[in-house]
Amino acid sequence: MSETTGGSGGSRRGGGHGIFDDLAGVASGAFSALAGVRAEVEAMARSQAELLVQRLDLVKREELDAALEVARRAREGQEALEGRVAALEARLAELAATQAQSTAPLALPAANEPALSGEARTEAAPDGL
Repeated sequence: MSETTGGSGGSRRGGGHGIFDDLAGVASGAFSALAGVRAEVEAMARSQAELLVQRLDLVKREELDAALEVARRAREGQEALEGRVAALEARLAELAATQAQSTAPLALPAANEPALSGEARTEAAPDGL
């Protein structure tokens, strides 16, 4: 009898392991199914987010960075040109001052003298000014 008791007790424990194995298999299957559902939900959420971005007419980070780089280069070019214009204006002022010192100032017509007509000015000024 001890063989049958030991055998039945052993089969009982084996049966207990079988139930736990079955429960572990069911839990594993449930986790696999949940992982699949999770991936599906993430894909749907990503798709909806992309549609929302397109509808709102938002730009991607790469496009924004490229636009900012173009703006930075334009600003640097503008600053360089501003420096060149300032230097040219200073040189022009120096040349005007030098020319004013070397030539006599032009006499402006007095208030009681009549101004020259357009034809007379053209004839008087050889460069057409």
